[in-house]
Amino acid sequence: MAVNNLNLRIPYGMTYGLLGPNGAGKTTTVRMLNAIISPSAGTAEVVGYDIIKQSKQVKINCGFLPESPGLYQKLTAKEFLEFVGELYYLPKEILSTRIKELLEIFDLEGRENDLLEGYSRGMKQKVCLCAALIQDPKIIFLDEPTSNLDPAAARIVKDLISELAKKADKTIFICTHLLDAAEELCDLIGIIDKGELKIEGSPKELIESVGAKDLEEVYLKIMDVSKIEDLLVWRDELPIEKEKKKKEKKRKK
Repeated sequence: MAVNNLNLRIPYGMTYGLLGPNGAGKTTTVRMLNAIISPSAGTAEVVGYDIIKQSKQVKINCGFLPESPGLYQKLTAKEFLEFVGELYYLPKEILSTRIKELLEIFDLEGRENDLLEGYSRGMKQKVCLCAALIQDPKIIFLDEPTSNLDPAAARIVKDLISELAKKADKTIFICTHLLDAAEELCDLIGIIDKGELKIEGSPKELIESVGAKDLEEVYLKIMDVSKIEDLLVWRDELPIEKEKKKKEKKRKK
């Protein structure tokens, strides 16, 4: 079972981070909330629309950036965004204005007529973010938005998400296993494991609730993961290691 009795309530305008290891159920959750797959039990409302009965309205009001987005490499950035916009039946005048605004926001002006195959990973991720915003959605779902990016490109994407959260008045839902990104970007955080929500709250509330010093320690405690020094304690129990320690003590004497 990918998700088990998951219950989320996210206020409008918040940036929510769903944390968890690979296979925890993060992507399944996002796909259900975007009406891409249907739950086997239960339901949910996204911006007031039922994901089962009103799936079309859900998709119109949601922007979704998957972990491994597909790009048509032989299209230019402008052509690709025009294609995505037409899928949402956006009028040509509105679409043209929207593309121009997004290219300016994401600093892609001057490269809009270049083929996507010549773009760097960071630039491709920017185009994908543009595509997720093309229909002006009320909520944006980002599944591992900085995965496979080098540190510089990841920094750019995180800054863009932060700016969106401040200026765009939208709800942002981020799936990630990167604790630093979650702590930096999210107002609320939920930690999920094996399809179950383990804990939820603001970064400060989570840290205080388990008596941790930072979000990393919260995650390690909730997931019952030991730090590397704890994992290596077993070496001290081996007879060979004990003998080595005895010899070292004798030498020092």
